[in-house]
Amino acid sequence: MSTSHLIGIDIGTTSVKAVMIDLSGRRLAQFSARYPTQRPAAGHVEQDPEDWLRLVRAALEHFAQHGSAAALCLTSQVNTHVFTDAALNVLHPAIVWQDGRAAQAGAALDRAVSPQDKIAWLGAPIPIDASHALARMAWMQAARPELWDRTAHVLLPRDWVLARLTGVVVTDPISAVGLVTPAFTYADDLIAGLDGAARRLAPLADPFAIVGQVSAHWPFAGTPVVLGVMDAWASLFGLGVAQEGEAFYLSGTSDVLGIMSGDLFPQPGIITFPDWHGLRLHAAPTQSGGASLDWAARLLGRSAQELATLAMSVTDDAPMFLPHLQGERAPLWDAASRGGFAGLTASHGPAEMAASVLEGVAFSARLAFEALELSAGAKPAILRAGGGGFASDTWAQLRADVLGRPIQRVEGSDPGAIGAAVMAGVGVGAMTDLALASKALVKGDRMFTPRPKESARADTRYALWRDLYGALRPINHALSALG
Repeated sequence: MSTSHLIGIDIGTTSVKAVMIDLSGRRLAQFSARYPTQRPAAGHVEQDPEDWLRLVRAALEHFAQHGSAAALCLTSQVNTHVFTDAALNVLHPAIVWQDGRAAQAGAALDRAVSPQDKIAWLGAPIPIDASHALARMAWMQAARPELWDRTAHVLLPRDWVLARLTGVVVTDPISAVGLVTPAFTYADDLIAGLDGAARRLAPLADPFAIVGQVSAHWPFAGTPVVLGVMDAWASLFGLGVAQEGEAFYLSGTSDVLGIMSGDLFPQPGIITFPDWHGLRLHAAPTQSGGASLDWAARLLGRSAQELATLAMSVTDDAPMFLPHLQGERAPLWDAASRGGFAGLTASHGPAEMAASVLEGVAFSARLAFEALELSAGAKPAILRAGGGGFASDTWAQLRADVLGRPIQRVEGSDPGAIGAAVMAGVGVGAMTDLALASKALVKGDRMFTPRPKESARADTRYALWRDLYGALRPINHALSALG
């Protein structure tokens, strides 16, 4: 067994990304492959878990050509749920975090719990929305009772793949969003509100725990498997963020922003995680980042890269875009909100539409980040950023202008996989300090500094954009009620 090779695998919203690195951060091999997402009905977003498993195996088969490894670790999208029987057979397509079918079930559960109870049980007023595990279970219980009766486990993508890889059913308390206490135990009083939920949740273990070994029928059989954490946490380590006061901006299918701060000033709409190894993360996942640009690209018959380039040519004010194409998460948590354009004229074409989409996503990030700063009681000087949404220099600069602070982009578009590899190294003792390992393995790429004129213009338009959401809200909710 090589003591210097580590494997990190990220099961994202659209693809599996994986890396094999040495202890200096040098990439020995990498893997990336996409899988399909199905939208069988309005508001329904599903994936086939077998696609995740197939590509994880393909990644490991590819890496096996480069030697053995000391450990591997998995991370994944969260608030995506897999319902399985006792033998880990999938009973229903995975319900993806973007899926809104459980909105009414979540709202009913949320109304039954006061903000004071949430703070007492969870440490923060975390909403029970359409993507919450309890909402998904309540939906399944009501809509598909025959499947609910057969359900033995409700698992995240990482947990189901890990169980198939090792035979061990387990999860970590950080990834169990909205289900655990500040002491990293399940919030029994909350979970008891849904009959049968508790026994279907996976046991909890520390993210650094070695929870098993790769089974005999897989590549790297016998290799220790470190549990790891959800994609946002793994990605922040893959962005070099692991110390008090640091902030990150991860852009993939959705945008996720976060601040590390031991201080806690609970804010509606912000997810605050319990303190773990001296780290407390305040996080704000929005519903749409790269997904908005991908939607516009499909609509206009251009690639996302072409649209980002076209946006560079726009010098006059573009129309204004509300990127709530599938509702919004932090900090609004409004599943009934919808996307929209304002200020369209006959002179606007694909370039102006593209520019407005890029700007609208950046405005959503600013709204989330303002709430984060209140929750964390901190104003970070810079944000470390990465993910596929930061591949465009135009979009990265626009985000710096909108947020009004520098953005340090890091190398690579797979911070989740890098972060998982770092956790694999710390978990088996090949690396002794998470913060030092994170800093050592992550390389900066480019700094984007706010431009005064563009930032002032963004401030003016942002104020209007906030009014746009409020103006459209009653219309969008009425349309949502019509089905």
